[in-house]
Amino acid sequence: MPAALDDLVILDFSRVLAGPLATMVLADLGATVIKVERPARGEDDPGGDDTRSWGPPYDADGVATYFLSVNRNKRSVALDLRDPGDLARARALAAGADVVVENFRPGVMDRLGLGYGDLAREHPQLVYCSITGFGRGGGAAMPGYDLLVQAVGGLMSVTGSPDGEPQKVGVALVDVICGLFAATGILAALRHRERTGEGQRVEVDLLSSLLAALVNQASAVTAGGAVPARMGNAHPSIAPYELYPARGGDLVIACGNDRQFAALCRVCGLDRLARDPDFATNAARVAHRERLRDALVAALADRTPADWARELLDAGVPAGEVNDIAGAIDLARSLGMDPTVALPRHDGSTVDLVRNPIWLSATPASYRSAPPELGEG
Repeated sequence: MPAALDDLVILDFSRVLAGPLATMVLADLGATVIKVERPARGEDDPGGDDTRSWGPPYDADGVATYFLSVNRNKRSVALDLRDPGDLARARALAAGADVVVENFRPGVMDRLGLGYGDLAREHPQLVYCSITGFGRGGGAAMPGYDLLVQAVGGLMSVTGSPDGEPQKVGVALVDVICGLFAATGILAALRHRERTGEGQRVEVDLLSSLLAALVNQASAVTAGGAVPARMGNAHPSIAPYELYPARGGDLVIACGNDRQFAALCRVCGLDRLARDPDFATNAARVAHRERLRDALVAALADRTPADWARELLDAGVPAGEVNDIAGAIDLARSLGMDPTVALPRHDGSTVDLVRNPIWLSATPASYRSAPPELGEG
């Protein structure tokens, strides 16, 4: 079947996570992605994307699983951008590309003659995406590491227990969000080019991406004048919507409306709570969340999370056990989602990776090749 983006060529100078994720999403949808990487410079410097050496863990072939996670369906070319010959080759590749993606610090690509201004003069249809940590203005010199952005961008202030220290999220979530925004921006620019024939510059930064992704927590500040704080697993605006102890494990209950709460009370033998004015509406439940939690903890204590989850789901109450990642993948398989795909390597082996989550009926994602070895064009 045809792929949605199979007529596009993307030259990808990005490394680590946000940029490679963006280009992998587009590669899954059919685009040809040429990944530009540093060549090896001896045993002490193997070259390539930094994440090639970010391990353990490694797969069975000794490749860092971090690199594998965001680099499938790409070709790799090793170019030393400090070498005039390699730099000329990079410019030639850019001249044949529809999209250029880069996440160097602001100014680096301009000094190399690979900035948007230089390339767009010769190629006005070019879509040029720059990903930075803190934009090209006052934060241009600040290093764009996910942990740093989680800290200064407010995410850690609302993550963790109220009486504990601020916590980072268990994955580099800001990079992931930024990469998805970058892919969306690239597609919007390509749509504009279809209509007008004009390319443009797309700019996305980690801090702005995080602030946008804080959604209701950010609007609490901007529109409500309230600064959110850490609440553990509780929700600032919904109750019951958190983690509860049960016999031998933990159970998540996420009631989003009064009907679900009434069903929860019926299953747990707490019908009196559904009739109590202190709990009859969501606003009332939020106001009296501690009493509500105490009642639910007592009611849930005598059965396992799995038992409660089955009965609550049957009653229409969002509930579930806390899985590890292996358990989550198994759950997706049990639901018929087919969450992973085996990708072929040049030596005949395969590597299993999680699929692209976008399902398209006419132009589905394709899985053509495993993440490349350095220079495997």
